Amino acid sequence: MATTLRLSEPVILVKPSLTSLFLPRSIPTTPPLPPHFHPRASSLQKTTYTSSLNRRHLISQTASLSLSLSIATTLYQQPAKSEETLSAWERVYLPINPGVVLLDIAFVPDDTNHGFLLGTRQTLLETKDGGKTWFTRSIPSAEEEDFNYRFNSISFLGKEGWIVGKPAILLYTSDAGESWERIPLSSQLPGDIVYIKATGDKSAEMVTDQGAIYVTSNRGYNWRAAVQETVSATLNRTVSSGISGASYYTGTFNTVNRSPDGNYVAVSSRGNFYLTWEPGQPYWQPHNRSIARRIQNMGWRADGGLWLLVRGGGLFLSKGTGVSICD
Repeated sequence: MATTLRLSEPVILVKPSLTSLFLPRSIPTTPPLPPHFHPRASSLQKTTYTSSLNRRHLISQTASLSLSLSIATTLYQQPAKSEETLSAWERVYLPINPGVVLLDIAFVPDDTNHGFLLGTRQTLLETKDGGKTWFTRSIPSAEEEDFNYRFNSISFLGKEGWIVGKPAILLYTSDAGESWERIPLSSQLPGDIVYIKATGDKSAEMVTDQGAIYVTSNRGYNWRAAVQETVSATLNRTVSSGISGASYYTGTFNTVNRSPDGNYVAVSSRGNFYLTWEPGQPYWQPHNRSIARRIQNMGWRADGGLWLLVRGGGLFLSKGTGVSICD
């Protein structure tokens, strides 16, 4: 009768009898020879064959025993490692459809239990218990038009908050998200808005996927361009400067991140090079990647240096506070 083996405790898999492994019943042993008996060649061959078969069976069963022990040890160790890794995390179930892609999250600085979660299909969730439970939040001004907005980015500073999305939409709150006001945006923006950062009283910076950076200081009613041209235009002028992959640039960012000092780093859509921008510079500065693999994402460390993730797995750090990436 089959027995179910539970691996809640350390186990070792062994056969019922080692003797049966070494001397199988189907192969009888050769009886002792009588005195002064000289076996014939056929008898000697049979004995040699039986001995060889016994050795083969012994080697096969010993390997099987070793494999069983290895599998048992591995199966026992894996759950322990998994439980130890996940013990610091708790899964939170969300009231969203399976096809929704979540894109950004932010909490109100003055109330760390109050936060918002954004995503595709006009997904906007709110929590008031530190993220343990979430409920759907609707914004009437974003539902007036027949659009299914993709909310890309959210940022808070004090009780002021900003949300941007695609097609172009900008939402603003001055009361920690209790109410949201829609602020009109020009339909002529170069690219889709992918990032926003609250920077001060009624102030924010907004970035599009074509490299346009806009700054406001009056609650978003007026915006000033911080960059003189899009990334595509910059690369058209600098393609001869040796930037690998610039001629294949599709005109959009894959990711963009901002440092506390206001510096930006962005990864090209193909991941074959990256760009940086500092306040006061008229254009984005393209940089060749020094790693063979394509770049997945980049961002700023607390010390002002850069971190870089590559496709296929790999983490690289810049030297000091520069933009030269090394192992």
